[in-house]
Amino acid sequence: MNRSRPNVLVIMTDQQSATAMSCAGNTELSTPAIDSLARAGVRFEQAYCTSPLCTPSRASMITGRLPSALGVNDNLELVPESFPTDTLGRLFADAGYDCAYAGKWHVPGIPHEGARSDTEARSTSGFEEIFAGTHQGLAQACAGYLSAAERQDAPFLLVASFNEPHGICEWARSQAPPSGEVPDPDWRDLPLLPPNFAAGTEEPEALRQVQQFAWMVHPTQQWDEERWRRYRYAYQRLCERVDAEIATLLAGLDASGLRENTLIIFTSDHGDMQGAHRWNQKKVLYQEAAGVPFIVVPPGGENAGRTSGALVSVGLDLLPTLCDYAGIEPAGAAPGRSVRPLVEGDPSARAPWREQVVVETEWTFPGLMPPPAMSTLLARLVRTERYAYLCHSWGLHREQLFDLERDPGQLINLATSGRHQQVLNDHRHRLREHCATGADSRFARHVPGDGVPPR
Repeated sequence: MNRSRPNVLVIMTDQQSATAMSCAGNTELSTPAIDSLARAGVRFEQAYCTSPLCTPSRASMITGRLPSALGVNDNLELVPESFPTDTLGRLFADAGYDCAYAGKWHVPGIPHEGARSDTEARSTSGFEEIFAGTHQGLAQACAGYLSAAERQDAPFLLVASFNEPHGICEWARSQAPPSGEVPDPDWRDLPLLPPNFAAGTEEPEALRQVQQFAWMVHPTQQWDEERWRRYRYAYQRLCERVDAEIATLLAGLDASGLRENTLIIFTSDHGDMQGAHRWNQKKVLYQEAAGVPFIVVPPGGENAGRTSGALVSVGLDLLPTLCDYAGIEPAGAAPGRSVRPLVEGDPSARAPWREQVVVETEWTFPGLMPPPAMSTLLARLVRTERYAYLCHSWGLHREQLFDLERDPGQLINLATSGRHQQVLNDHRHRLREHCATGADSRFARHVPGDGVPPR
């Protein structure tokens, strides 16, 4: 094997928050397999998705572009005419990597089930689909792929994409998660409600309207506090369930003898609110939904066990990071950056890293929403080192500003505080500058100007 080109293993879960790991200090669950990756590599504590929804986030991850730039804003698997061809699998396949994908895809286009035998699908995506399921059997299929004789002759890119803990969506609708029922707990085993369970001050009017009219997604209007605690319990057990599958996958990697020369990255497409702000699932821009795990284990495990507070946009930074380690030059001028200097402790990494990340979201309910929305609500998050600024396209209290050092639960909206208008205007300016790049021009008209009173 040419050891100058490492193997690459990307492990993805679905809907796992950055805090839903015991290595992040969460004592209500246990994730020993994920924790082992954190001990072997670098865990980024401030990593964000580009959109807290499956398809837009995953489209970003394979292209290194924002959902707004791709024209992918919801979970409809439509392929925009402008969708890039220099995707993750295509770049690695063209560079001589053997590329395989197992599990949930959920990206506009291909591969879908049956893509393994579809020559055109593979030529477009760059991936061979080795397993179409999303839970039981996925880890074993990946282990089989790793043990194949041809793995010894060529570097590989393997993406293992697990569904859980996304099954909490089905649980909330009184359905069984894809990985099976979660046993009903004794009441004494129920976790407490989060400290930010109650809504904060001056919460956006638009969010509660969305929650009211999206009743199939958010069937929570009549939930009592015990039901919310049971939601949290089920979510935590699903996180543990997928961690057990990851353990099987890592055991397969070890058995193959390839781990020493394999770059491992663990992440998720978005988080889950877990009852914070009385919200289930995703799409909102609070920390629980927008923040995701991001652990990088370089070949050889340099700087093992470190954490980093650098602001990472997983959708933008994953592709250039993988390309950096593999010695591949990404095409075009993608906006992301490789985190490799941060992982390796390169002194040049002390040069200014990015000062902000932007997260996008959009709700579309044709004919269902009342005025002024009617069909669409857009929102953006600007996260800087200390603050989170959220701007929604309509409604009372459509701007929110949080001091995350003093208010990590995002309960006190500072947008209407006279003492914080300079900070508010700074973040408005940052969002206007972001929109002015052309990648997100659609939201530009919704950003208030400096000095405009919040409403």
